[in-house]
Amino acid sequence: MPAIVTPFARVGAIDLTAHGHNVATLASSGIRGFVIGGSTGEGPYLEAGERSKLAAAARDAAPDSFVMVGLFAESLRGAVTMSAEAADGGADAVLALTPTTLVRHRPDLVERFFADLGKRSSLPVFLYSVPRVTAFEIPADAAIRLGSHEGIAGMKDSGGHPGRVSHIARAAGEGFAVYCGASAAIALSMAGGAQGAITASANYAPRLVIEVVELSKKSVASAANAQERLRALAGAVERHGVAGVKYAAARTGLVTGPPRRPLVTPGAKARREIDRALTEAALV
Repeated sequence: MPAIVTPFARVGAIDLTAHGHNVATLASSGIRGFVIGGSTGEGPYLEAGERSKLAAAARDAAPDSFVMVGLFAESLRGAVTMSAEAADGGADAVLALTPTTLVRHRPDLVERFFADLGKRSSLPVFLYSVPRVTAFEIPADAAIRLGSHEGIAGMKDSGGHPGRVSHIARAAGEGFAVYCGASAAIALSMAGGAQGAITASANYAPRLVIEVVELSKKSVASAANAQERLRALAGAVERHGVAGVKYAAARTGLVTGPPRRPLVTPGAKARREIDRALTEAALV
């Protein structure tokens, strides 16, 4: 699933027409699920009501697709409110980022946050661990324990460590779907029991990401060439952050618009680097 970008108009409002186009375009590439308002979708910058509109537009553009909505809340109350908003938009599940501002030093409270959210959310909850962004990684033993809790359906792990993904997937067992969130680690994570991948790279290289996932089901060796191509491409694009992903997505057929401040559009040097990587990958 792509952690799909959120298109904004120049005035800063969400461009729902562009969003529908993007969902339909990716669906035509073989994508069958979308994460709306995740990190790459500038989830921390979304405002009240926008998650519902994005989810509904995605549902209209690709009716048979799985729709997951990102939650970026520092309190349980805020997360429950965002989850209800996602449900109103017709989402199938939510992806909840770890709260960290006041509890980064209290993994027990983070675990309790997810356990409580699982009980109170009307939609299945997926844990979201992305230490590069939050400076906090959900402990593996906590993720495994949460796998047996009411309402907890799985996890996106963006730490980039296939061994950790494998350990969590195998220990949590069936009914807890673990997704790899790092483009460079898909093949090894799939071999270790990951359900699939949720990546920014699926915005601008959907067919390549699908190829890595499908070949990984056979063997790591089968996926090696495609995985290396994806690693090199994603590394060149995503070193420029969300704005770099939006630029690459625009160059490969999506309508993205500018990011919301404080993010800014990549400069000329960054654009040249991304263009070169896309050309080498035969995507433009």
